[in-house]
Amino acid sequence: MKTLTKSLMGASALFFAAGSLINITTPIAEASSHNDAPLIKQDPQANLTDVYAFVGTKYDDPSVQVLNVIANVRPFSEPGDGPHYERFAHDAVYSLHITNPTTGEIVRSYDFRFSPEDAGYKNPNTILSYGLGTEVGPILQIDDARQNYTQRYSVARQIPGNDTAVVTVNNQVVAPPNVGKNTTPLYNDDAGRAVSGATSYGELDAYTRDAIADTIDGCAVFAGPRDDGFYADVPGIFDLLNIRILDNNGDLGDGLGQDGDGVDGFKGFNVLTYGIQIPLDQLPEFEYNDPFFGPQMGVGVFASVGRSSITIREAGDDINSYGNLVQVNRLGNPLFNEALVPFADKDRYNALQPTDDSQFSTYASNPELALLINTVFGTSFQTEDRADLVAVFIPDVLRVSTQTGPVRLPGEEGYSRFGFVGGDTTGGVSSGWPNGRRFGDDVIDIALTAIASGPSYDTITVVGDNSPGNDIAYNNVFPYAATPHSGTFNRKDSGLTDFELADINRDGTINFYDVSAFLSAYQSSNN
Repeated sequence: MKTLTKSLMGASALFFAAGSLINITTPIAEASSHNDAPLIKQDPQANLTDVYAFVGTKYDDPSVQVLNVIANVRPFSEPGDGPHYERFAHDAVYSLHITNPTTGEIVRSYDFRFSPEDAGYKNPNTILSYGLGTEVGPILQIDDARQNYTQRYSVARQIPGNDTAVVTVNNQVVAPPNVGKNTTPLYNDDAGRAVSGATSYGELDAYTRDAIADTIDGCAVFAGPRDDGFYADVPGIFDLLNIRILDNNGDLGDGLGQDGDGVDGFKGFNVLTYGIQIPLDQLPEFEYNDPFFGPQMGVGVFASVGRSSITIREAGDDINSYGNLVQVNRLGNPLFNEALVPFADKDRYNALQPTDDSQFSTYASNPELALLINTVFGTSFQTEDRADLVAVFIPDVLRVSTQTGPVRLPGEEGYSRFGFVGGDTTGGVSSGWPNGRRFGDDVIDIALTAIASGPSYDTITVVGDNSPGNDIAYNNVFPYAATPHSGTFNRKDSGLTDFELADINRDGTINFYDVSAFLSAYQSSNN
């Protein structure tokens, strides 16, 4: 492998040159935890993909600073997977946890519980979940007469040691899927492409706005389908580190994985998202050591999904779950379980709490991934005694400094997908991962650069995977994740240009709700 030494952006040279002043320790891994363990792979609705945690402002009041905590489940959700599309599991509990950032001990949890996936239809005598309820036509407001199925949820706040959970919001609607321009037009432009990139609450589409709810304790919550905001050439990474992740134009001189035009294995897919905005004045603060910038005050964050310990399936459609809740998945930092923990411990890791993570420290200290890179590319990256990685991953929670003020978001002046490595700091600490995690943080490139350059960081070797950004613009207001892709016009490679795809959807094609003959025939058949 050819070594390329350069700073990512002008300011980054200052950070790395100041090695005597800043104790640089950074994580390394290879893929976000979309399929991190064998058992959870079999349970996609409970499979966490990413967790984000960062300081911002409340969606409707910029004077209120909040901690945004947002989690995604259900990897590789196909936008056009009708007639049901994706729904949260009613027999799962989706939790967001606030912890002590040093010990991983939970100090507060927010539990999301959802209504049944197979009940609550306005019209059970149709094959359409969306576009036909008691009326036929486009959905113009969540739960209107054209939206046949609407899922709902509650959120309960739980503080350890207090047996009484406080339900802070109840019967709140989940945002609908983006079926397409004929059924959910408010998600899309005239060509049928999802519109994203809102910078204020008023710029969000009406479905997303209606799905944001205030809680009785001053928080705000959201649940619904969104674009999968993680971007990476995971297919190339797991193909024994296919050379395309470093070079895709025949010239290694323009950067190891930095010439762009890579393959984003998550392009065009959706996920299910649930999240909360918590006012900072409601949160405890703990002193902890940021491995890059020293002592900070803040919290730890991770997400988990639990299911009942016993499920009985009977003939027909009866499925009954009961018994104690069992944690089946958890996720803090991106990448840890999937890329560092071996198969022998992956499922066991998912069942434990961050307070138990010291037993997994050897996997961070002696990363197999570094050995694999050395084997494939002939490099000599340090494979043992990586105390820098242990400092980040054990316990496995996102550590967030809560005294920085709102961090920069994609598109804003000074923002860098590399965080502080790209000169992007807020309040004297990195604006992005591993100080929490924002949408847009290029965790793969940060991680690969770290494994190539650490633990001494005397020379910085910039390494990436040639996937420099998401396929659709993020929203810069809660829930931040980009608008979900349309079922009939998403961004997966179709072999057609954008112009040709738009041409397919020009005026003159059939718009379901404009077909009067169909409407008359339907009404006649149901009289």
